[in-house]
Amino acid sequence: MNPIQKITRQNLLQLMPQTRKARIVSAGAALLSLCAFGAVAVAPIAPDAADMPVKSIEQNLELPNLADQIAALQQDEQQFIHEERIRPGDSLGSLFTRLGVDDADAQKFVRADKTARRLLSLKTGKRVQAETDENGLLLSMRATITDGKNGEARQITVERQGEKFVSHDAPAKLERRVEMRSREITSSLYSATDSNVDGGSMPDSVVNQMIEMFSTNIDFRSDIKRGDRFNVVYETFWLDGELVKTGRILAGEFVNRGVAYQSVWYEDPVTKQGGYYSLDGKALKKAFLKSPLEFSRISSGFSMRVHPISGKWKAHKGVDYAASQGTPIRAAGDGTIDFVGMSNGGYGNMVVLKHWANYSSAYAHMSRFAPGLRKGSKISQGQVIGYVGSTGWSTGAHLHYEFRVGGEAKDPNKFKSLAQQPLSPAEVARFRMAAAEMKHRFSLLAPSGNAMAAR
Repeated sequence: MNPIQKITRQNLLQLMPQTRKARIVSAGAALLSLCAFGAVAVAPIAPDAADMPVKSIEQNLELPNLADQIAALQQDEQQFIHEERIRPGDSLGSLFTRLGVDDADAQKFVRADKTARRLLSLKTGKRVQAETDENGLLLSMRATITDGKNGEARQITVERQGEKFVSHDAPAKLERRVEMRSREITSSLYSATDSNVDGGSMPDSVVNQMIEMFSTNIDFRSDIKRGDRFNVVYETFWLDGELVKTGRILAGEFVNRGVAYQSVWYEDPVTKQGGYYSLDGKALKKAFLKSPLEFSRISSGFSMRVHPISGKWKAHKGVDYAASQGTPIRAAGDGTIDFVGMSNGGYGNMVVLKHWANYSSAYAHMSRFAPGLRKGSKISQGQVIGYVGSTGWSTGAHLHYEFRVGGEAKDPNKFKSLAQQPLSPAEVARFRMAAAEMKHRFSLLAPSGNAMAAR
């Protein structure tokens, strides 16, 4: 028997001291010792690993044959993708060389095809991607081109189909981003916009939009002061991580001499009409342009005159703008086309726009119309609708412009300050949600603790 197990309660009592305190302490120590020894005595002993049963599993693992894999790859046609940027002085040949293209037929096609030939007009810095086979034959080629007229981005693609090539011209699928910038005027407006304080300079198109947006309240030639600041939220459009174009300003705030002027772009999702409004929903854009021509002079106003053809004294119910043949004619306001074509009564080629309420405007003696005009088409303020000519009863190139209220011609100078069509109650509710988001963005851009009066 194990000697540790021979220790009995009687043996322990004989060994204990006789004082009460000493007996209690000694008894407790002895009890703990007994428990410790007992635990050691009964604890199981881990088995020796050498005594454990061993099971062997036999399996034949066949490694892949590397030579077979290489042979399979060599049988497949290899394709390579190259990307290059247009350099100053680049020719199609030098571009193809850098892209790894060795294909005379492809060069011939790009030079001859009307759509593919647009690749030759790419500006310096623009990216071009090409896919070739292992021999350098062109499989596909693509690049993005921005149309200078309306800023639309187009994807130009050339693809091999058998022994021939085909070209495609389609709208580019762009990624829309919303960017925010905040600047303080230290010397001039343009030096502030060229600054990189928050990660990048601002495009000139955004600066020009901002000037136009606030020009009715701020004279940017004389009112700008050191310490003025502005916040702007605007669109940018990207393709494959590259900036393609800049869109419109979505919201702007300009603090001039301590007074903040704010503007928000709002396009109603139902009516599709858009414009700039103050944060309380008041339209900022004038309903009609001062002139449907950018550069011209008035040759005959809204008054009585001697008709240049009949020689009779009669009322001239419009304004004549002298301009050279082919000068673009802009729509004076938002509206829909009510008439387009050759008119009766000597007006020649004519367009009539119907605006909101009972307002309309007429444009006569055009040499030609802008493409795609038809009755019922929606037109935006400033959109080109035709070109100056001398059709109908006319003695020279000019635009006859009429402003009508309820079908009756009125002097357009009396309606220059007319505000844009106000929002309906339903539009106001939707506008407030859009304005709240932009107001929040302004608060993120504004310096902390800078309280300003807003207009």
